[in-house]
Amino acid sequence: MLTCNEIIRRRYALKGAVQGVGFRPFVYHLANELGLKGWVRNDSAGLIIEVEGGEAKIADFEKQLQDHKPQNSIVSHIESFNLTPQFEADFRILLSDNHPEITTLMLPDLAICQDCIREMNDAADRRYRYPFINCTQCGPRFSITTALPYDRPNTSMAAFEMCPECEREYQNPLSRRFHAQPIACAHCGPQLELWDQQGNRVAYGESALSQAIMQIEQGNIIALKGLGGFHLVADATHDLAVQTLRTRKHRKTKPFAVMYPCLEAIQADCVIASEEKALLCSAAAPIVLVLRKPGAVLSPWIAPNNPYLGVMLPYTPLHHLLLHALKRPIIATSGNRASEPICIDNQEALEQLRDCADSFLVHNRPIINRADDSIVRIMVGQTTLLRRSRGYAPLPIELNEATQQPILAVGGHLKNTVAYMQGNQLMLSPHIGDLSTSKAMAAHEQAIAAFTDLYRNSPEQVVHDAHPDYCSTRIAQAKQIDCLSVQHHYAHALACMADNRIKAPCFAVVWDGTGYGDDGRVWGGEFLQITAEGYQRLLHFLPFPLPGGDAAIREPRRSALGILYTLQVDPGCLTFPTAMLALLWQALQQQINTPQTSSVGRLFDAVAALLGLCDQNQFEGEAAMLVEFTAMQSDHKLVYPYHLEQGMVDWRPMLRAMLNEREKDKAWMARQFHNTLAAIIVAAARLQDQHHVLLTGGCFQNKLLLETAQFELRQAGFEPYWHHRIPPNDGGLAAGQIMAALRVNQSCA
Repeated sequence: MLTCNEIIRRRYALKGAVQGVGFRPFVYHLANELGLKGWVRNDSAGLIIEVEGGEAKIADFEKQLQDHKPQNSIVSHIESFNLTPQFEADFRILLSDNHPEITTLMLPDLAICQDCIREMNDAADRRYRYPFINCTQCGPRFSITTALPYDRPNTSMAAFEMCPECEREYQNPLSRRFHAQPIACAHCGPQLELWDQQGNRVAYGESALSQAIMQIEQGNIIALKGLGGFHLVADATHDLAVQTLRTRKHRKTKPFAVMYPCLEAIQADCVIASEEKALLCSAAAPIVLVLRKPGAVLSPWIAPNNPYLGVMLPYTPLHHLLLHALKRPIIATSGNRASEPICIDNQEALEQLRDCADSFLVHNRPIINRADDSIVRIMVGQTTLLRRSRGYAPLPIELNEATQQPILAVGGHLKNTVAYMQGNQLMLSPHIGDLSTSKAMAAHEQAIAAFTDLYRNSPEQVVHDAHPDYCSTRIAQAKQIDCLSVQHHYAHALACMADNRIKAPCFAVVWDGTGYGDDGRVWGGEFLQITAEGYQRLLHFLPFPLPGGDAAIREPRRSALGILYTLQVDPGCLTFPTAMLALLWQALQQQINTPQTSSVGRLFDAVAALLGLCDQNQFEGEAAMLVEFTAMQSDHKLVYPYHLEQGMVDWRPMLRAMLNEREKDKAWMARQFHNTLAAIIVAAARLQDQHHVLLTGGCFQNKLLLETAQFELRQAGFEPYWHHRIPPNDGGLAAGQIMAALRVNQSCA
């Protein structure tokens, strides 16, 4: 027995993602195992623990607290200090402290764990085949949360009163569901319903699931309410079902995501590296882009003209039950109309998706915060998030810098996300999409409100893109608080710096489709010198005209026409109607609606059209993707000629050479085009004295371009950096905008 003088009491304050991951039960078990007394509770900053006992036991507790913490938790900071012993009799879990200032982190939704899968498939278990089973290690988090701390009254589960058995598990420290906030069962929790196109309930519970499965087997399309929104689901092996979904969704060629029943089924159809396997099986469970094997069982209409598939595994109990019964892959594409955010409400889905879906498999657990599926690609053997959403958002990116007051960034126009910064934590919202409709604008406002509501702290500064006509710019300027404008490509560079936690000075290669430049022109092929004070445009691609302006984004042949006009080459090789070609050529001559651009994204479009790969984009980036996929079919090191002079990359020698050998193999030419772009990056890097080179912007979603460029940079003695946690495309702009605000604020301090 310890004497009173040998007992010490210690208080720990943990910050990070420590709520909703089973941390309190973990602490409870650990303290009891070591014979320590005291308590643990959630509070607005994270987790508070007070323990008392012998010094050796306290030291052991502290070590295990860090070494064996719950697998989905993130502890960003621990503070501890000694207190006067209270000589308590036991160790308890206390009610949360509801302090008005919130600094704890919100955890994203987590894929169903193996323990819950086992219970769900056990006929003797009381949650057998229950499609909303969860525990402290898995299930909904951000998508159901209305406020912090993360406790049941602050979630959409507050409306479901626990039955006595669930209540006992919730209160039992020995249960896996000890303080699992979404805990439920078939007696007290959410339930499935199957609706027809008029919203009439045609089946309930297990019968709803069975009938939905039968309809999918018959080739029908189901709108299924998932974790962070609706999926449109169809049999991925059924040609007619896939073609019907394409017709109804007005989606001619854009690839569909595919959900497989198990990892073995994916491996049968796709080439899976160890890094891709780890991602597929992770708690985030994203869509992973992987190479398709010849002879895959899928319909060829899933991803036309594309060697890659976007694949994922079931991540909710409902998806598991569905796939287990079907024993085949399904399309699981976002349940939305074109250019609109994913549907999250039952009635909204009925109205918006009635023309797409034959039936609706819904449930009565409200989704508070939408979270579309994340998309990941392995490049240079490392993870790059192309869409940061479910499973990742709103987990923060921890920065070296901190802000005294909250900052809001509203992102760009395409692939929009918003960002919120508090302290040194930068939080990106889940993917919202393009801000081209009223519903997308409403979702943008809801994403902003989610941060301010969760953290109960309104921003004192808002940051936006420099483009004056972006909807996000107008939203920011209407907020009547301190407003900061940030140049598009500078924001891309700062986002990459934040992702890699590197400081200025450095050299940024920023290539994308469109960004408003300091001179009012369309930029997109930029080489920026990033300094402690700001940036300098060191080099850029020689501008060329875009006949029809924004219409060129949809029609790569227009970019090609602008290239041919600049070269003064006859445009007869392009597939324009005669009258239209004459009109556009005249517009170029008279400089009518033919804005100049330095965009590498539009250069990719031009090459796609000149190689006969794509005249009109059916979705954003299609032409550039086809150039990449074509180049993958060849492997050589040849480079086209080019010039760097007077602050510009002169692409004209390269394009003249390509036009002179148009009869050559397209794959050979596409590969040489990629090689030349990588060579240009190295040549530009040699014109300046910084060792660190950033590769950022939407063009660096291209795996071949990124991997070739980083290899050549390393060979030349440079240290390349690219994106991992923050998307390289406009989905990462808001993060860069936050960084720009931090720089301005620090310079003014």
